[in-house]
Amino acid sequence: MPELIAPDARLHAAWLEAHAEWGEGRHEDGFGLLASDEVRSAPGFAAWVARLAAEHATCTYRWIVDGDQVLGGIALRHEHSDYVNWAGHIGYGIRPSARGKGLATWALGRMLGAARELGLDRVLVVCALGNATSARTIERNGGVLEGIGDTRFGQVRRYWVDTRAVTG
Repeated sequence: MPELIAPDARLHAAWLEAHAEWGEGRHEDGFGLLASDEVRSAPGFAAWVARLAAEHATCTYRWIVDGDQVLGGIALRHEHSDYVNWAGHIGYGIRPSARGKGLATWALGRMLGAARELGLDRVLVVCALGNATSARTIERNGGVLEGIGDTRFGQVRRYWVDTRAVTG
């Protein structure tokens, strides 16, 4: 049974296994991983997890786990900013071997509830223009397409979700 948990340094090996599935140079949305984060060593990984925890006032990070497996990550950015304007309030990613099981839809629903609890009545969620699976995930959670936007990473679909209408 999957659950959302705060990032945990004890899951270092499991996280590295998930990270390897994305492949070198790829970005895992929802994990808050920066190019400057050194996650291969235990001390580096612990420092990264501590940095994520320290950002709790502006961003809630959760890992999607099932037992001792890290299946994905999701992040809820609490404030509107230039970054949120192009990346959205919520970003998520599911490791390739765990896709197609409804995890992203489930996790997004939970984070929309968390957004509502924080007082965010409406949140922006974006996905790459060609990512039809992510678009369906957002739409299943009440996302209403605002339109197509340009970012430094390419074109994205921009959706707004009214968190007051979310039941999760």
